[in-house]
Amino acid sequence: MTLSFADELTAWEEAGLRRTLEQLEGIDFCTNDYLGLARDPAVVNAAVEAAQAYGTGSRAARLLGGHLPVHADLENEAAQWAGTEAALLFPSGYQANVGVLSAVARAGDVILSDAQNHASLIDGARLSRARVEVFRHNNLGDLERILRAAAGAGRRWIVVESVYSIDGSQAPLDELAKLSAAHDARLIVDEAHGVGLYGPQGQGRVAEMDDPTRVAARILTGGKALGASGALVCGSGELVELLTHKARSFVFTTAPPPPVAAALHAAIRRVREYPALRARALEAATLLRARLAVTGAGPIVFVSMGEPDAALAAARRLHDAGFYVRAVRPPTVQPGHSGLRIVCHADHSDTDIEALADALGEPHPRVVASAPTRPRAVVVVGTDTDVGKSVASAVLVRALQRRDSAVRYWKPIQTGTVSDTDAVTQLISAATLPPVVALDLPASVDQAAEAAGTRVEAADVKQRIVDGLKEQAGETFVLETAGGLLVPLNEHEDQADLLAGLDLPAVVVARSGLGTLNHTRLTLEAMRRRRLLALALILVGPRHEANVVTLRRRHPELPLFELPALEPLTAASIDAWLDVNPIEDVLP
Repeated sequence: MTLSFADELTAWEEAGLRRTLEQLEGIDFCTNDYLGLARDPAVVNAAVEAAQAYGTGSRAARLLGGHLPVHADLENEAAQWAGTEAALLFPSGYQANVGVLSAVARAGDVILSDAQNHASLIDGARLSRARVEVFRHNNLGDLERILRAAAGAGRRWIVVESVYSIDGSQAPLDELAKLSAAHDARLIVDEAHGVGLYGPQGQGRVAEMDDPTRVAARILTGGKALGASGALVCGSGELVELLTHKARSFVFTTAPPPPVAAALHAAIRRVREYPALRARALEAATLLRARLAVTGAGPIVFVSMGEPDAALAAARRLHDAGFYVRAVRPPTVQPGHSGLRIVCHADHSDTDIEALADALGEPHPRVVASAPTRPRAVVVVGTDTDVGKSVASAVLVRALQRRDSAVRYWKPIQTGTVSDTDAVTQLISAATLPPVVALDLPASVDQAAEAAGTRVEAADVKQRIVDGLKEQAGETFVLETAGGLLVPLNEHEDQADLLAGLDLPAVVVARSGLGTLNHTRLTLEAMRRRRLLALALILVGPRHEANVVTLRRRHPELPLFELPALEPLTAASIDAWLDVNPIEDVLP
């Protein structure tokens, strides 16, 4: 049987997400060569001389004969530039990030990772034996909440990028340092898009910090502003020695080619000697933002388009006008956040900037619009069947109605002929939408679909939900799931896959009595691993004090509400409960 990936590729095509490899044509507003050093004569000549002296390749791993003087010279220069005891050269920024996190974090530690971190940081965290917690992008309050909950961990590592690669947003490094000091944590900072542009000598934003001693490791990537490739991990001598022994992406790979090491060395010197280069790159971006009426900082100008087709159309329009700009689409960005990532370089003239802005077209409402906001919706997730999700959903609708009259209940997938939508609307007055999928058999979604001779696909349901939320953009939604988080939709997908695609916060509903601890904690763990945000936990049924104490102790970051059997169960009794349990305060 011939192995085929046609179905998967077709799905990417239909979603407007299939990629192509393209040659760079036109004025480059796409690559990360911010300072133009990839073609700088001094950098190119250094690479040529190293190739003539040492050859084109290092021929072996550093520990097996691949270590050359050109590597040592570069590392010494980088450490002096960064103001650290030592530096270690990796073949790429990806390998550096994977190597650092998998080497320094161990079992019992906690890695606190910004939600917009690069895939290399995510993969490095996964490869470590530490527990990984994701905090909302640049959200110090969310980070502190998780830090408090992780007080008993072995060590705490806060992992961020100094400048984020899609929209150019910047990590609040000084505030992060204060938080790390207060909670005995250490920072790991990826300077991929900060090095060469920030700092007194272009060595990155860490060099601008009030207290850089909280930074345990900083990664200076060579493939962006420095115009070459590879990456340097800068830190203490002990850190570098540890990485030399434990970082598998260093130990078990051929050393970077001598021309690359020499080019990086020359690029660092150019950055140190010519501050006007980085000043011009930043100035060009400031000019473009002013023309497009968008906000931000740094050389990356992100222009939000919302959907992939709009971003692709804008990129084609710029291509026809002689500019090379690529559209960014999921999974690089979240659904609904597609746009143009325009990168300004030191060699862009004011004329180039003006012409690009003209080519985008003015006025152009979709271009100048701010980044799309997450829909005002919350998902109700149960830990099991018959835990009281529908009653909890009615409670949440009623809570939201206290501050917003336009609240709508929606159960996108309904199994069984007893309608939860009818039950909720009979209990409270609320607008609804009909289910996307309605199946007669009261069973798991996959079983009910099989009995009906059909199949439920996460992508199809997700798109219908997204469309429904857009059609009712001015309203707030409470969405109820069909059973628990890992209820199968089909033989390959679970309900969790659907929720991960929607990127909506959730309220977890569990029974209060015996047996709930395991189900509840497994659900929360599964959500955490899939980066699904839990806003609160509702325990339904007669009070079980020991379970409440345990869950609050083990999940102090999660607001917990107890919902007893309301007698009689009416809108009035729900209102009375809400008077003393203001759950609306934690809802979006």
